[in-house]
Amino acid sequence: MPSKSDHERAEFVLNKVDQILEWENQVEHERDTRFVELGRYLCEVRAGQYWRYQNLNSFDEYLSKKFPESRRKAYYLMSIHEQLPKQARKQLKEMGWSKAAELAKIARRDGEHFDCANWLHRAEHLPIQQFKDEVEKYLTGKGEPSELMYFKVYKSQLPVIEQALEVAGRMLGTDKSRGYCLEMICADFLAGVNIDANLGKD
Repeated sequence: MPSKSDHERAEFVLNKVDQILEWENQVEHERDTRFVELGRYLCEVRAGQYWRYQNLNSFDEYLSKKFPESRRKAYYLMSIHEQLPKQARKQLKEMGWSKAAELAKIARRDGEHFDCANWLHRAEHLPIQQFKDEVEKYLTGKGEPSELMYFKVYKSQLPVIEQALEVAGRMLGTDKSRGYCLEMICADFLAGVNIDANLGKD
């Protein structure tokens, strides 16, 4: 028989899950701001079989009640908690659960070799679809390999750079990445420069 402390902990965790889901219904995107916490509690419900305290037959039945639209998201949230290192979870709230779920896929595959800092940086700076494409290419080995570039610019230079990327994006199509836009800007520059002639000058 479970102890009184086990029962109290089960009630606490089950109530926490209910509270977060209730807040999600009241405040737009609330679940997306507390998905790390929600995933942690769902993992504990499964591990402790707390669903038994609600006279349910299985954890899957519990999820069916709490996530009637899609149990898949619940499993994604649990995977985020289980796969991603603790030090990464503080940054996850800012990027949303969809990107965090993609990170969990990489962490599960790479294990102790997971390059957490690098992938967090990508997740923070790439649009969600582009980040998903990066993850897909990495996991499947398909597509052209990519590389992050780092260089410093002065604040006074940012308006010109941002405007150039924005104009290139409008000309090339909004579905194009900023990296592609930068490549086309550079290609346009090179097309108007006589490289061989300039290299021959002192």
